[in-house]
Amino acid sequence: MKRRWLVVLVIFGVLLVDQCSKFWVKLNMMSDDEFFIFGSWSRIHFIENPGMAFGMEFGGNYGKLMLTIFRIIAVFVLIYIIRNQIKIKAHTGFLVALSFILAGAMGNIIDSIFYGVIFSHSDGQLATLFPPEGGYGTLFHGKVVDMLYFPMVSTTWSEWVPYFGGRHLSFFDPIFNIADAAISTGVVIILLFQKKFFKDEETGGSHVVSEG
Repeated sequence: MKRRWLVVLVIFGVLLVDQCSKFWVKLNMMSDDEFFIFGSWSRIHFIENPGMAFGMEFGGNYGKLMLTIFRIIAVFVLIYIIRNQIKIKAHTGFLVALSFILAGAMGNIIDSIFYGVIFSHSDGQLATLFPPEGGYGTLFHGKVVDMLYFPMVSTTWSEWVPYFGGRHLSFFDPIFNIADAAISTGVVIILLFQKKFFKDEETGGSHVVSEG
């Protein structure tokens, strides 16, 4: 398979899964609804995030608009980088990693730009797609749908532990989505396999390694 078609396939696949999961959650769950997948440590918990990834927020409406614009710029930069890497026949794994990052960024941009216009709100009700009275927000001010929640550890620190004794201990509280997971996956792939993707030239510089 040609590299460019592999890139397109990865991006389309991630976007399809991401948007289908968000549409399903938005149309079938109200805010803060949840159900277990494989037990209490693995849940679908619906929240809407007005800001950054993994449930973080950023600077109100103005900050959100700036964040969306930044994401759009980042997407175009990534597209440019990927096109160049395809031309120089970069390692397929590196292209796949970049494709995951690009698809994740695009997935959350779609929410931010369009969801406020095409969906009604989810507070105490199931959202409606294309409601007659209009959406819950305006263009570029939609909220990102998050639903993946893995509180794998939920306990209390032993009393003898200095400072933390008696306090609640939980591990991995962030609620995220497929797009966030794709971005993280792409970054982790690059970090784990960077020696395979890159090598030093005799001059001391570095470049992307092509396969074969």
